[in-house]
Amino acid sequence: MNVKIDTKEKFTVITPNEVKFTAIMTEELGNLLVVYQQKDTPHIILNMQLVENIDKKSGEDLANLQQNFYEHNYSFVVCALQPSVENLLDQMGLLEIMNVTPTESEAWDMVQMEEIERELLGDEE
Repeated sequence: MNVKIDTKEKFTVITPNEVKFTAIMTEELGNLLVVYQQKDTPHIILNMQLVENIDKKSGEDLANLQQNFYEHNYSFVVCALQPSVENLLDQMGLLEIMNVTPTESEAWDMVQMEEIERELLGDEE
C-alpha cells in the first residue's frame, strides 16, 4: 500500500496514495496502525482525499479500526472523503458511527478537542 505519512506533534496524518481502497489495503493499514498505538502520539488522521472507490469490506474494516482506536482512548478521524466513498459508507450505515470531517484542518481540531475531553474526563476519575 502506497501512503504518505506526516507526523505532527499530537497526531499522525496518513494519506493513501491510491484511487481504489481495497480490503487488502485496509488490512495493511490495520497492521501499520498497530505500531502507532504503541507510540507517544497514537492519534491518527486518515486523509482519504485521493480515494475514489472503496469496497464494502474496506468500509467495515475502517469502521472497526476506528472503533479499536477509541476503545483504547486514542483518536482516529477520517477526513476528505470523496462523494462516492461517502455515499457508500452512508448507505452501509457506517458514516453515522464513524468520526468523519470534511477537511484535514477540521480533523486536526477534532483530535485536539478529543484530547482535551480525555484530559478533563481523566481528572474526574
